[in-house]
Amino acid sequence: MSHIESPDSITLIRPDDWHLHLRDGAAMASVLPHSARQFARAIVMPNLKPPVTTTALASAYRDRILAALPASMQFEPLMTLYLTDNTDPDEIRRAKDTGFIHAVKLYPAGATTNSAAGVTDLRKCYKTLEVMQEVDMPLLVHGEVTDHDIDLFDREAVFIERVMRPLRRDFPELKIVFEHITTRDAAQYVAEAEGPIAATITAHHLLHNRNAIFKGGINPHYYCLPVLKREEHRLALVTAATSGDERFFLGTDSAPHAVHTKEASCGCAGCYTALHAMELYAAAFDEAGALDKLEAFASLNGPNFYDLPVNTGTITLKRETWTVPPTVPMGEQELVPLHGGEQIGWKML
Repeated sequence: MSHIESPDSITLIRPDDWHLHLRDGAAMASVLPHSARQFARAIVMPNLKPPVTTTALASAYRDRILAALPASMQFEPLMTLYLTDNTDPDEIRRAKDTGFIHAVKLYPAGATTNSAAGVTDLRKCYKTLEVMQEVDMPLLVHGEVTDHDIDLFDREAVFIERVMRPLRRDFPELKIVFEHITTRDAAQYVAEAEGPIAATITAHHLLHNRNAIFKGGINPHYYCLPVLKREEHRLALVTAATSGDERFFLGTDSAPHAVHTKEASCGCAGCYTALHAMELYAAAFDEAGALDKLEAFASLNGPNFYDLPVNTGTITLKRETWTVPPTVPMGEQELVPLHGGEQIGWKML
């Protein structure tokens, strides 16, 4: 259990990040220490260019991550494969046998960054999904439809009806993580569904509604996919995250993009929160009067779902006002973290 020594300090079992973008090369080397400072492990997204579609590619990517990790830090990358229309079922068996590939990611084609190689029709993947269900390999779902005639703010709710319900009917024992949920619809669906399903929730979706994107003008560093939604949806996510329901757990979806690719005529989607993720989550749980629920959400529910041991060691967060750097390095470029140049009220010691 979490140990609240005073209203101004909280010590937690060391948490994990169950949804993280690290990129590759020099950019990855720059951002990796931000996550490793706070988290013992992270589910690493496979949407590189080219995507991580095979066990061999995942193994090579894992080696590059570990080579870039500072010697003073302990951090375990939990690797994933990128699901395509043509993923071989035997590739799932090879991935499972590695012990270091922990899930397969579904990106509907065109849904988000580097998703062009994603799935065009989930029915094409049914033989692969059968093997995933058989060997207990979780499916991580970016839950949005991509039809141009569906309003951007409705795409998650439509996905539940069109894709998620049929998928779970056909594969009732397949472990599924509904990633970075953004709506009351998704929170209620996960809470009420039967079988092995869970959801990750980001700090930015707990802290902000869609007004943040437009406050005083266009704010591209608050633009992410799935996009921030109405206040009623944000409140539903806060309720889910702080409910104590073990189906909800932490996944930052931290997505590093260089400044010039965000502040552009067609800017990239993604919020960078790895620098200060636990401070942001603490602020969200504190605002909800639920600091006592943070440890289960951050440190216990994820390992339980993935059948992994809970971490040893702890981190401590203190109520302290500090200013988030306006920019941080990203290889030879710079990126703007969420709340860059602004003050936040919790600090990890």
